[in-house]
Amino acid sequence: MDLKEIQRKDRVFCEERGWDKFPPSLVLIHLYEELSEVGEYILYKDGYKKSGMGNDKDADYENLKREFGQILSLLMQLANSFEIDLESSFLSEFEIMQKRFGKEEWKKYTDKIV
Repeated sequence: MDLKEIQRKDRVFCEERGWDKFPPSLVLIHLYEELSEVGEYILYKDGYKKSGMGNDKDADYENLKREFGQILSLLMQLANSFEIDLESSFLSEFEIMQKRFGKEEWKKYTDKIV
């Protein structure tokens, strides 16, 4: 299934539930919330937060996968509210990025700092 089809499925799903009526501002705030849950996973995984030391959970990879699904769904819902085709948008921007960010220059740079 391509991104166009996934976005179409998400549009229908949201329309069937009336979620397409939510203003983009609320969808965006919900997207921030889900992104922060990915951030929380990273904090646990990197050891900044630790279960039993003032925190009551640990990094949960299965939940992380669900969060990415929720993020994608909310991103599509937001794009749909502006009638933006994410596949076309990505492909267009990717073409610009390929020209703008030379592979050799960036590879040399990241090899030095990472």
